[in-house]
Amino acid sequence: METLFATRSIRRPLRLSDKLWLINWPLLLTACVLAGIGTATLYSVSGGSFQPWAERHTFRFLIMLGIVVAMAIVRLDVWMKLAYPAYLVALAMLALVPFVGSEALGAKRWIDAGPISFQPSELMKLALVAALARFYFQLPPEKVGKPLVVLLPLAIIGVPVLLTMQQPDLGSACLFVALGLSLMFLAGVPLRYFALGGLLALASLPVIWSGMHDYQKRRVEVFLNPGMDPLGAGYHITQSKIALGAGGIAGKGFMQGTQSQLDFVPEKHTDFIASIIGEEWGFTGMLILIAVYGLLILMMMLMAQRCENRFARLAIAGSAMTFFLYVFINLAMVTGLVPVVGIPLPLVSYGGTSMTTLMIGLGVAMSAYVHGRDGRA
Repeated sequence: METLFATRSIRRPLRLSDKLWLINWPLLLTACVLAGIGTATLYSVSGGSFQPWAERHTFRFLIMLGIVVAMAIVRLDVWMKLAYPAYLVALAMLALVPFVGSEALGAKRWIDAGPISFQPSELMKLALVAALARFYFQLPPEKVGKPLVVLLPLAIIGVPVLLTMQQPDLGSACLFVALGLSLMFLAGVPLRYFALGGLLALASLPVIWSGMHDYQKRRVEVFLNPGMDPLGAGYHITQSKIALGAGGIAGKGFMQGTQSQLDFVPEKHTDFIASIIGEEWGFTGMLILIAVYGLLILMMMLMAQRCENRFARLAIAGSAMTFFLYVFINLAMVTGLVPVVGIPLPLVSYGGTSMTTLMIGLGVAMSAYVHGRDGRA
C-alpha cells in the first residue's frame, strides 16, 4: 500500500512542484472511477441519454476535481483558520432554513439563492469535521478526557442536530451524531463516555419517539414490518428490494433493468441509485462498487496515519468517516437494513450539494496530507 503514496520526504519550504508531487493521485483516480459509475448509471436511468442528469453530474465532478487539486496547494493553516467561521456560517444557515427555506414533501431543507439552491445540512457535515479537528488540535492531549472538556464538542455536535431535526431531516441529524462521535473517539475520548452516552440514548428512546413526525414513525414501523404498507410508506424499499433481487449474481445488463427503465424505483437517480446498479450489474457489480469505496476509504485512513499534524490527521479521518457513513447508511437503506432516511451514494448519486461538500472535504484532506505529514501547517 505504500506504493499508493508519494514517499519523498521534503523538509524545505514546499514549492508548487513539490505539492503537486505529494498529491495522492491514486485517490483522485479512485474518485474518478466512482463518478464514472455514477455517470453511466444516470445515463442508463435516463433511457440512454446524458440529459437531464448524466451530463450535469460529469460536469460538476470535473469542476470539483480541479478545485480539489487547487485546494491541495493551499497551506493547511488557512483551513484551520477557516474552521470555526465555516462552522458558524453553516450554523446560521441551518437556523435560517425554517424561515427562508423552500418546502418540498413536507420538509424545509433547501435555501434558494437566485439560480442555485443548496442544502445547509450538507455544508454542516464538512464544517463539523473542520470545527472538531480544530478544537482537538488546540486541546492538550491530557485534557481530552476531562468531563467538562467533553461537553464542549458535544455542544458543537448537538446544536446542528437540533436545528436539522426541526426541518425535519432525520438522516442528516443521525449522520452528524455518528460523524461527531467518531471524531471524538479518534481524538482519544475515553470509551466510558460512549458507554454512558449509549445508556442515556436508550433511556431517552420514548422521548425521541414522541418527538418524531408521523411520517418518520411510519418509516420506522415499515422498517420493523416491511410488508405492512407496500403501496404507501413501504413502496420505496419494496421496489428497491425487487430491483436488487432481479439482478441476481451477474445482473440484467446495462440499460436492461426493468425496474429502472419502467420507473418502478422512486428516486432512482439520487438516494436509490444503488438499486439500479444492483439490478443491472447484479451482486458482482455491487461487490465491485463496495470494493472501490473500500479502497478510497482505506487510502484516506492511511493518509491520516502518515500525518504528524493533529488537525491534519483528524481532518483526513473525518473526511474518510463521512464517505464511510454515507456509503454504509445508503446501502443499508436500499437493502432494508435501516429505515429510509434520504442519504445519497457519494459521487454516484445525482446531487450538486452533496458532491460539492464531499469534494471540498476531499480537498481539505488532500491539503492536510500534502502539508501535514511532517507536522508543519
